[in-house]
Amino acid sequence: MERAHRAKLQRRFKAHLKSARVICLDIPDEYAFMQPELVALLEKKVGRFLLPLREKVPPEGADEG
Repeated sequence: MERAHRAKLQRRFKAHLKSARVICLDIPDEYAFMQPELVALLEKKVGRFLLPLREKVPPEGADEG
């Protein structure tokens, strides 16, 4: 998502995004689907936002019993 995309989302869905956090990664739309450079860039930029989620999710195969 680029800043222009975030601005469009905020204009169009302002009421729905009041309590949501929209994060702009500033990744230009110049990569092919699953291009290794894009995947590496996404992992680098998104990782810090996903870390808190990973801490809340039980490990795969864990018994939630």
